[in-house]
Amino acid sequence: MAKEIERKFLVDKDSLPKLTNPHHIIQGYIPSSHATIRVRISNDKAFLTLKGKTKGITRSEFEYNIPLSDAKEILQELCISPYIEKKRYDIYIGKHKWEIDIFEGNHQGLIIAEIELSSEDESFEKPIWITKEVSGDYRYSNAYLSQHPLA
Repeated sequence: MAKEIERKFLVDKDSLPKLTNPHHIIQGYIPSSHATIRVRISNDKAFLTLKGKTKGITRSEFEYNIPLSDAKEILQELCISPYIEKKRYDIYIGKHKWEIDIFEGNHQGLIIAEIELSSEDESFEKPIWITKEVSGDYRYSNAYLSQHPLA
């Protein structure tokens, strides 16, 4: 079984280094009470992702490449709107990749950094642009944000 162990943090935008090569992401969610079901388009690639319930900062995750045309149709026909729109930037610090999400649309101004770990107690270097940890705060999950716009 695939596991996602992820920590999330708010970001001080003024402390970020110069960001380049963004992935433009649009993602939507299919209603489910048992799992998080997400369709994501990232630049010209598309994915279907199934995520289980979170325990601590760990949950099961299954992700599959799907045809771009299918993703667009699923977004239109099966996902609840509004969709999440953001630009994602990758920054490598030590052996870890940080994903910096700069939200657009209804969440303009929100910036979240995510890091995936091998275990819940794995140590990592915290960059200066990290502020508050929001890993356990459901209000910062993309599925929640999709239905509760900040703006």
